[in-house]
Amino acid sequence: MKLFKTLIAASFIMVGSQMAFADEPAVEQYSYSSHLDIAKVIHMDPVPDVCEVVPVHMTYLDHQGQQHVMEYRVMGNGCSNN
Repeated sequence: MKLFKTLIAASFIMVGSQMAFADEPAVEQYSYSSHLDIAKVIHMDPVPDVCEVVPVHMTYLDHQGQQHVMEYRVMGNGCSNN
């Protein structure tokens, strides 16, 4: 009986943690054909100091007030021509 109660409690914890992530918008992948409706940029990841193409995220609101997270790729700032 104690094992059953433990399993029930664990399932409630798992469902609760999944519900907490349900409010976060899914990360959308940018492509050249993406239609962007950006009313306000909330956050942009800084471009890292590496010499390669890396993914970064931009969080923004559209004109209806819905929050989106867009992933796109940029060239890092770590390349030098020395």
